[in-house]
Amino acid sequence: MSNGAKVAVAGVVAAAVLWPLIGFWWALLVVIGVPVAGYLLLDPSQRRRLRRINNKQIGR
Repeated sequence: MSNGAKVAVAGVVAAAVLWPLIGFWWALLVVIGVPVAGYLLLDPSQRRRLRRINNKQIGR
């Protein structure tokens, strides 16, 4: 299983667990907001590296 698939499965599991506990909109906010916040906390050089790696994988 690829890393992307693992992340997707983890997101679905997190949403399924959070949904009944805190409601749909809060669960959606957590599932989307945490990765976005993590990306925004990266240095500009780390963001460039991450984009370069993702673009390289698209061209495989």
